[in-house]
Amino acid sequence: MKKILVALIILICAGYFVGNYFVDFALKRGEDLTPPKACANIADPNLKAPPAPNFPVEVWTLESFDRLTLHAKKFSPAEETNRWAILIHGYGRDGTFAYDYAEEYLKRGWNVLIPDLRAAGESEGQFITMGALESRDVLLWAEKIPQDAQIIIHGVSMGAATTLLTAAQEPKNLVAVVEDCGYTSAYEMFAAQLEKIFGLPEYPVMPCANLVCKLKTGVKISDAAPLEVVDKIKVPVLFIHGDADGLVPFEMMGRLYDACAAPKDKFIVEGAGHADAKRTNPAAYFDKVFTFLEDKL
Repeated sequence: MKKILVALIILICAGYFVGNYFVDFALKRGEDLTPPKACANIADPNLKAPPAPNFPVEVWTLESFDRLTLHAKKFSPAEETNRWAILIHGYGRDGTFAYDYAEEYLKRGWNVLIPDLRAAGESEGQFITMGALESRDVLLWAEKIPQDAQIIIHGVSMGAATTLLTAAQEPKNLVAVVEDCGYTSAYEMFAAQLEKIFGLPEYPVMPCANLVCKLKTGVKISDAAPLEVVDKIKVPVLFIHGDADGLVPFEMMGRLYDACAAPKDKFIVEGAGHADAKRTNPAAYFDKVFTFLEDKL
């Protein structure tokens, strides 16, 4: 009995060690406010943020439900409008990486709000939660927008998953959603990439990481699962994906699209890798986005 107990304790300690390593490597912000170490394995380290749009800008802040101070930039178009776009950046990035998307919205007369998600940019926070808690934060940002607004949310990668998770919570005045290369679930996405990117096996890493993430952040990696809530979204959704995506498998878009019960459309960009649909064919990308949105306003 004593040997069994010792073996059990050893297994628990080993599981915690494995899970803790993954959570800190993949989700914990660096001491100098740098992205998680895993970002170097996932995102292009040479990609630079585009210049800020040449439009009037304000700094907005809010306090999250868990008392983090979050920051956002609000850009105003040349003329007043009740159209608002909330742009959500991806994993290991910050709001500055949405500036080129913002430029297109601003030129077309939209207000633009670009949050730095928790544990990114100027916002506080130690851990990324792949959309689980970020979606609650975006819901608060939407509530700060004037009550007569028509709001859309446009997110890329983790930002797309966050967008779907937010939309399922039915923000007031939300009229449409654009999701670009979002995953069905963060757990499934990481599990699919563990061996390829991290050189680790799915089991026991992911089950252990899921539990440790819950201990450290209050939510599990598996809680960031748009596939489980996409059927609750009531506003129209545009699904975008590159068919050469090497990080979030292209088939994930099909599963999300099929599960969505709201009015929907999809735009597939041939040859585009992860988060590269806009860069691969910007003219076609924004033509599709704004044609979709104009039909819904």
